[in-house]
Amino acid sequence: MLEEERKYDVEAGFTLPDLAAVVPDGIRVVRMPPVTLAASYLDTADLRLARAGVSLRHRKGDELPWTVKLPADSPGVRHEISRPGRPKSPPAELVGLVTAYSRGAELRPAVLVRTVRQAYELRDGADRVLAEIADDAVQVRDGKQVRSTFREIEVERKEGGPELLDVLESALTAAGARAGNFVPKHVRALGPAAEATPDLVPPGELPARPSAGDVVTAAVRRGVGRLLGHDPLVRLRAPVGDDDTAVHQMRVGCRRLRSDLRTFGPLVRKAWAKPLRDELKWLAGILGLARDAEVLRARLSRTAAADPLAPLDAAAVRRIDAVLVARHEAALAAVDEALGSQRYRDLVEALVDATRAPQLTDRADAPADKVLPRLVARPWHRLTDGDDEVDGAADLDPAAPDERWHAVRINGKRARYAVDAVAGVLGGDAAKLAKALAKVQDLLGEHQDAAVAAQTWLGIAEQEPGDHAVAVTAGRLAERERAAVRTARTAFPAAWRRASGKRRTAWLR
Repeated sequence: MLEEERKYDVEAGFTLPDLAAVVPDGIRVVRMPPVTLAASYLDTADLRLARAGVSLRHRKGDELPWTVKLPADSPGVRHEISRPGRPKSPPAELVGLVTAYSRGAELRPAVLVRTVRQAYELRDGADRVLAEIADDAVQVRDGKQVRSTFREIEVERKEGGPELLDVLESALTAAGARAGNFVPKHVRALGPAAEATPDLVPPGELPARPSAGDVVTAAVRRGVGRLLGHDPLVRLRAPVGDDDTAVHQMRVGCRRLRSDLRTFGPLVRKAWAKPLRDELKWLAGILGLARDAEVLRARLSRTAAADPLAPLDAAAVRRIDAVLVARHEAALAAVDEALGSQRYRDLVEALVDATRAPQLTDRADAPADKVLPRLVARPWHRLTDGDDEVDGAADLDPAAPDERWHAVRINGKRARYAVDAVAGVLGGDAAKLAKALAKVQDLLGEHQDAAVAAQTWLGIAEQEPGDHAVAVTAGRLAERERAAVRTARTAFPAAWRRASGKRRTAWLR
């Protein structure tokens, strides 16, 4: 679940304002009985979790005493996952969730925090809890010894809207509370070492006149961050937005990073980049099986419902879906096994090292605008012109087999990733080309998904030769998919002309 909090520093003598006087009409303030919370936080010897904004704690008295909190995209918003377990034995699931941050290092008690909490719930007429205000007196303890104390106010959003938190913030700051950066209790308790730079280095801002190496470094950091940031969400089977999954995003992270290392090949040391690319290929392959099953299940639902005037046999569709469910579960089990392996932990270690100091060649010192266009031109010309094995996009035969279209799609993906990697620096026509290539890639992706789906539906029917209803339904599904293939092929030439026009590609030299 997502937890959204705001924290406020207050002096020991701070007095809460009259909350009932500031909340909107229809909301009442309920004072809860005070509670004492004792939480023990685990971390590595060098505080890798705390420095990354992550926590793993055991809190005595909670129904689910073990909790992991992971950073989300917005300040003050965190993923919170709680599980049962004995005080000295963190659940293996939660230990796995922090692998991308701990990198398999030993987790041990780092700090003990005792909090006396006076909470106030804001409830509406239906008795829903809209928000909670917690007035916390905190002791940082070393056994029975109190090492330090502080007081803070937490405002947590429950079923209410963000505007209610804004109202409460105005009242608290008017009373003398200080809003600042979101600093979790255990980080504050651990002191400056817990607020040091995390091991995973973010991309940061490029200089006004970046070198090619600056762009490579930013691309590597961006790719690693995307990959590892989705690791816990893959383990949790968590969705990403309304129409996406963590498996998809983690796989994209692998593939983009592999592509960037390939595009920027002359700028990075081969002996450093090749092992990374090999291991990313391994991981992307395992994630790919799970992603393929996701895509097929979503496509089955969409294709089956495509023509309400010609409905398909619902029971037969469910039997087809049951086959896909089994494939999906097996693929996810393989993902879990991979993410729990020493091979994966070694890859995480190598990726984190890559964000600190990617190994660049002397050519990377040259200005980005002098070097990058030539590097991007190589995958671009491979896409446009093809070679002995793969057609060029401009010469793609509308009647060619699906495999030839798929080969162009692979080259298109590489070209798109290459243009994406430099568009933010080169801007202008590069950014326009990136946008146009995305549309081309969407068409080629739809073509491939439809072609694979058609084969899949017919393949499932062949596995059950005695199920007449499945055979008929699979045949009808396959016809709809082939219609989608034809639609994509018809739309492709116009999309390609827009992408390949000289005003978008003249910078590729």
